[in-house]
Amino acid sequence: MAPNDYHFISKWKVEGTCGEVADILGDTLSLTRWWPSVYLDVRGLEPPDSRGVGRRVALITKGWLPYTLRWEFQVVESRYPHGFTIAATGDFNGRGVWVFEQAGRFVDLTYDWRLSAEKSLLKSLSFAP
Repeated sequence: MAPNDYHFISKWKVEGTCGEVADILGDTLSLTRWWPSVYLDVRGLEPPDSRGVGRRVALITKGWLPYTLRWEFQVVESRYPHGFTIAATGDFNGRGVWVFEQAGRFVDLTYDWRLSAEKSLLKSLSFAP
């Protein structure tokens, strides 16, 4: 793995159904409403097809460090209501895979995010193993 490559796996458990989770996370234009400290701006560029594939959005995001990231993602696969896959380009490039599994009245969510930092500041902050 190159010094500017990252792999994150996040897991959550929420009460609800896979369909409810898929509908909420699929409503990308609402990201600024429910996570405004991270999602500064989200613009729809292309709508999804009838299967949920093809949606493309442009985002400006920030994290703990004092810089912003400009990137886009496109939904490249839908497994509605059990998840979807995005391809990201811009200040980082990569692939994110959402998986939703019903567990009684809860949903187990897993996000597998593999990305390569392309913004020059991020590259310079990446450390060799």
